[in-house]
Amino acid sequence: MDLQVASKADVDGAADDLAAAFIDDPIFNWFMRDDASREAAKARFFRVILNEAAFPDGDIERPTDGGAAAVWLPSENLGPQPFHREIRALPMLLNAAGLGRMGRVVKLRNAMDSHHPMERPHDYLWFLGVHPRAQGRGIGSKLLKWKTERMDAAGRCGYLETATPRNLPLYQRHGFVIVCDYRPAPDGPLIWGMWREPKAD
Repeated sequence: MDLQVASKADVDGAADDLAAAFIDDPIFNWFMRDDASREAAKARFFRVILNEAAFPDGDIERPTDGGAAAVWLPSENLGPQPFHREIRALPMLLNAAGLGRMGRVVKLRNAMDSHHPMERPHDYLWFLGVHPRAQGRGIGSKLLKWKTERMDAAGRCGYLETATPRNLPLYQRHGFVIVCDYRPAPDGPLIWGMWREPKAD
């Protein structure tokens, strides 16, 4: 299986793969609208996020024939976003959460921001997902190995969050260790923050 850094032409396909992959994700299930429009809203969410932020600010890595995507952002591109980006994102977030759950979006963002270690430069794994039809082939592990080898060569640290317990051993096998856990609200999902130090040759 060949891997590639996605081009602009691949963004919609990567968004579709991520939307399918996150069908039972605890974080998405908590903050996204809970009605018949959820899946369509999730697909729109990923299309907007990848086109507006992931593609210009980071890398989308995926198999050449699709089926999965890993979205990485350098920490140097994180932090407060320009006002025009915030405004452009608002309709998408309202569509994703609905008015009733917009408060959860704010709490989630605040909790993630407050726990994200920003003292050292690093690559942030924003999303990693494998379409259900492609799961069980080790694609997620191959994407992680491909990236972490380059991070090691460059001396780059890594960080990610997950609320899915079964994902913890996968990330730990690739050198990530749990450095924090938290809930964005008392009724929110338990989220683990994981950090990775670069490996020496």
